[in-house]
Amino acid sequence: MTSTSLRPAPPADDLLQEILEGLQSAQPTLPCKLFYDERGSQLYDQITELDVYYPFAAEVDILQRHGQDIAAALGEGALVVEYGSGSSVKTRLLLDALRHCAGYIPIDISREHLLAAAGETASRYPQLQVDPLCADFTASIALPARWAGNDRRVAFFPGSTIGNFDADGAIDLLRNIRALVGARGQLLIGVDVPKDRAALELAYDDPQGVTAAFNLNILDHVNALFGADFDTGRFHHEAVWDEDCSRVEMHLRCTEAHHVTLAGTRLHFPRGQSIWTESSYKYRPDMFCDIAAGAGFRAEQVWFDSARRYSLHLMQADL
Repeated sequence: MTSTSLRPAPPADDLLQEILEGLQSAQPTLPCKLFYDERGSQLYDQITELDVYYPFAAEVDILQRHGQDIAAALGEGALVVEYGSGSSVKTRLLLDALRHCAGYIPIDISREHLLAAAGETASRYPQLQVDPLCADFTASIALPARWAGNDRRVAFFPGSTIGNFDADGAIDLLRNIRALVGARGQLLIGVDVPKDRAALELAYDDPQGVTAAFNLNILDHVNALFGADFDTGRFHHEAVWDEDCSRVEMHLRCTEAHHVTLAGTRLHFPRGQSIWTESSYKYRPDMFCDIAAGAGFRAEQVWFDSARRYSLHLMQADL
């Protein structure tokens, strides 16, 4: 059973302004939400299948090994709201473990990918109300009115996407989630942990070049959205672990001087200049619990994969 609440994309003028401000800053940036057009979503799915990209396999391991414990902690009758649902592969492991849930709302910014994944989930669980919501989850989310009476809500936020935000940004996003789930709500969230440089940099710069293609695709997405003329052949993908900041940074490094016209604005990128496209912060469990507390959540339980490379936290809305 499926219904659809497709929200319009963020206003083009707002997104364009955000892009222009980022690209004209001292350290040029692009918002990582631009990764997820249709091709970017497909490339991300390929990344999750790479042996070197441990977060996906680690999170699957946790859900397979601890699924019954997680389901028991969540209880029955909750509305499951997934942030950044993608292909919803891990969600099906959670749904298999849950005895009953009121419904499932996957939220994603990529419309085509969202509809395909929601349709597949609905076909696997014909008695489940699947209600996909196309929206930018970094902004405040309002659920469709038909769910207003449900006050047992679980936000499922897998994939360590919270790592794309620094501590202040993570608190802001988690506050929005706290507002959505309400006083009885819970949060089940994947959080990557710090580890050695080699494993981290390999995970974000794989030998097959899939992550490089994913990173470069952000320029193609900007070209498609606003008629810009980025030449991806003049940029090179880089992924670097910054131990002091506990984050992997992804950049696109300009290999030769390059002028770009974007919505009538001419931009210059000298040789060696980078565009910072993503941060991926790695939080120790105690660090993340402190961040979540600042957003109105208290820690309930934490599970690790068998190699302790990755954590999955259950948080309860704190009164």
